[in-house]
Amino acid sequence: MKRTKKEESPKELSSLALELIARRFRALSEPVRLRLLNVLMQGEHTVGQLVAASGFGQANVSKHLAVLREAGMVASRKEGLTTVCFIADAIVKDLCEMMCSRLREEMEGKAAALAFDPEI
Repeated sequence: MKRTKKEESPKELSSLALELIARRFRALSEPVRLRLLNVLMQGEHTVGQLVAASGFGQANVSKHLAVLREAGMVASRKEGLTTVCFIADAIVKDLCEMMCSRLREEMEGKAAALAFDPEI
């Protein structure tokens, strides 16, 4: 019986591929970067707007944006003296939506387990 694409076994990844994947996940491991991505998922923002929306200083925001740019998740363009940032890889939105959905399911399950049963 022939396997369909969805049923194929995952291929073993090279050491280089694993390092590149780990680098991406490390970029997502910092709450400041997640906050910046959350803001950018609403649309393009200037660095100044990201500073205001995140509540972090410009140097801190710029440092974290550099990590996200290096990971290929965020890109920017110059408009005069202003730098406009945006999500460069649509998979970032998908990853965040999957994680939020999963966390919501877990929290709903915990809330249901802790629900008070007045008949007991």
